[in-house]
Amino acid sequence: MVTGDAAYIKKINRSLIIREIIKEGMISRADLSKVTNLTRATISAQVADLLEDGLIIETQLEHFTVGRKPIMLSLNGQAGYALGIDLDYGQISFTLTDLLGYPISSNIIKISNIEYTEILNLLVDQIKKYQANFKDSRYGIVGIVIAIHGLVAKDEVIHYIPKLNWHNIHLKSDLEREIDIPIHLENNANLSSFAERVYVHHETDNLLCATLYSGIGLGMMMNDDFFRGHEGYAGEIGHMIVVPGGKPCNCGNKGCWEKYASESSIFEYLAEKRQINNLSYEHIQKWLDEGDEEVHDLMQQFIFYLSIGLNNMINMYNPDVLVIDSELLRMYPDSLNKISKNLTSSISHYRELMISTIGKESCLLGACALAIKQFLDVPMLNLSFDFKTKKVENAII
Repeated sequence: MVTGDAAYIKKINRSLIIREIIKEGMISRADLSKVTNLTRATISAQVADLLEDGLIIETQLEHFTVGRKPIMLSLNGQAGYALGIDLDYGQISFTLTDLLGYPISSNIIKISNIEYTEILNLLVDQIKKYQANFKDSRYGIVGIVIAIHGLVAKDEVIHYIPKLNWHNIHLKSDLEREIDIPIHLENNANLSSFAERVYVHHETDNLLCATLYSGIGLGMMMNDDFFRGHEGYAGEIGHMIVVPGGKPCNCGNKGCWEKYASESSIFEYLAEKRQINNLSYEHIQKWLDEGDEEVHDLMQQFIFYLSIGLNNMINMYNPDVLVIDSELLRMYPDSLNKISKNLTSSISHYRELMISTIGKESCLLGACALAIKQFLDVPMLNLSFDFKTKKVENAII
């Protein structure tokens, strides 16, 4: 027998039990035994360890009419916290969740300096404030995941961030020299796809999430894991050429998809055409409500070019679910149906096409969920959060 087999099996069983507790929300020991096919003795021993570790809590049901009141097990959400950071051009966003993925606070810091050393120092300062504020919980900050709007290699070295003009940046190791918390870097679109899988599409094995904000990114979940490609750079779908010889792109090519079907392309056009420096979604919503013909035509063109790229994605990856994350599409009437009507190929197959219900928070929530997954050491999470009725409280720390 290979040394360590018993410890490995115990670890696998623990992971399985934690996953089922999170999935069900509350579950008894007897039901845990049934759904996991583990003996009651194994369940009892593992639950005792988890209770001692402070990761789960017991609750006795008050309203149970027949027999003994069952003791239910649930994850102790307040045992620790996960910190998600979105490192974007012009601002850095922070969101903190408990271990159940419930958002506790969020904070946005505007930045005008893209100098690496300045941003590194800002990140260290903010992380240490979070660490101090939540040190009294059992595990404190259990992990930090930073969303990168650029190319992140498999070794988590930042290869390139176009808008920050950063090349070969070792942010992870630089932070780890200052912060004694597990830190991971991941592409922002990947984290959005992870949030969609964890919070919404629990039964989905293959999911694509296209984010359309500053450019177009593609997050790919294949069999409950990220599809990263050879070196980790897969998903730069915004630089697929849809108009040969078209608009020049910063990548060096002409006619890239994101020059025609990203929100930034709409904002740049309208800001220049209407001479508005700080163009906002509110401006566009007002014009749509007023029936502004130019804006409606622009949105139709946006959907036309968007559909070209989506058709290519569907044919390449044959996804189970394809999620589009765009505030403009959430604003524009009947946008999903208009997109679907353009996807007419008889060889295009997918189960569900939808516009994200999570919205711009998906990247940060995906970052927090990934930190939780890594801390609990489970293969996948099924978390719940009502994005329509619950809001994240803003916090200044």
